[in-house]
Amino acid sequence: MKATLLRMLRGWPTFLIVAYTLLGWPLGIWLLTRPDAWLNALGVLLSAHTLIYSAYLIHDCAHHAIFSTRSANDRLGILMSWINGACLANYARLKKKHLRHHSDRLDVVTFDYRAALNRLPASMRRGVLALEWSYVPVVELLMRGMIVAAPFRFGTVADRIRVVSLLAVRAAFFAALAFISVKALLLYALSYVIFLTVLRFMDAFQHTYEVFASRSLEAAAPDPRRDLRYEYENTYSNLITERWGWLNLLVLNFPYHNAHHVRPSAPWHRLPALHRTLYAERDPQVITCRQLLSSYHRHRVARILAEDYGTVAASGDRVGGFLGAVGVSFLTAV
Repeated sequence: MKATLLRMLRGWPTFLIVAYTLLGWPLGIWLLTRPDAWLNALGVLLSAHTLIYSAYLIHDCAHHAIFSTRSANDRLGILMSWINGACLANYARLKKKHLRHHSDRLDVVTFDYRAALNRLPASMRRGVLALEWSYVPVVELLMRGMIVAAPFRFGTVADRIRVVSLLAVRAAFFAALAFISVKALLLYALSYVIFLTVLRFMDAFQHTYEVFASRSLEAAAPDPRRDLRYEYENTYSNLITERWGWLNLLVLNFPYHNAHHVRPSAPWHRLPALHRTLYAERDPQVITCRQLLSSYHRHRVARILAEDYGTVAASGDRVGGFLGAVGVSFLTAV
C-alpha cells in the first residue's frame, strides 16, 4: 500500500512537505506545553506554519496536483482538513466551490457576510469593524461559524449529526489540551489567528474578480463572457519576494498565482519554473508582498464592507487603491 501511494505521488518534494506537516503539527503543539518561553515561541510558529501548509495542500488536492488519482487526492485533502478545522465544511463543496472560482473566473462565496453584517444593529457592526481595525480576523471566524450553523438552517438530519459529531471530537481534543496546559491552548489560539491572517493576506490581493454570492453551487454565473484575457488582467502574483524566490516556499508557492491559473493542476513545486516560462521579468501582474503590506494595513476596515476590491494602477502607487478581498477563503463553503 505504501509503495503504491509513493508511485502515485507527483514529486518527492511533496512527500517531504506532507511529512513535515503531519509531524510538525503535533510537535508544535507539544512545544506549546513546555515550560520554556523560547520553546513556546517556536511552537507557535511551527503550529501556525503547519496549519498554513495543511491549507495549501488541500488547495493542491482539490486540483488533483498531489497524487495521480482523484481518490488519493481527496483522502489527503480530507486528512489535512482535520488539522486546520476545514473538516467542519463538506469537502466536496469546498472543492466544487474552488473549482468554480477557476471555471467561472469569479470569487464564489456561499455565505454573503457583507449582507449579514449590514443586517446587524449598528453597534454590533461597529464592534466587528473595531476588532478588524485591531487585526482580529472576525470575518474569517464568522465564516467558520456559519459552516457550523448552516446545517441547522439548511441541512438534513445527517448533516446536523455530522457537524455535531465533528465538533464533539474537536472539542474533546482541545479540552484535553486545556487539561494538560491552559497556556498551550491559548498559544494554539494565537497560532490559529496567525494562520488565518496569513491566508487572508494572501487571498486578499490575488484577484480583482467580481463576487458571486450563492449558496447553490449549481446556480448559473452572471456574465459568462469572462475570457482568458480577463483572467490574466484580474489575477495577481503577490510574491513574497522576486529576488529570493525560495522565500515563497513559506506559503508553498501560492503567490505564483497567475501561473497557477494558467495550469491549475501543476504541483506547487513546479510553479516557479512555470512562472518564469510564462512571464517576463517585469510582468505587470506581479506585485510583491512588500508593496501590498501598506495597502493591507491602510484598508483593513474599508475593505470589510466595500462593494469591490478596488483597482490596481498601471504606474506610480499601483496598489494605493487596491482594497483587497475578504471572506473568499477556499476553506469555507457553507
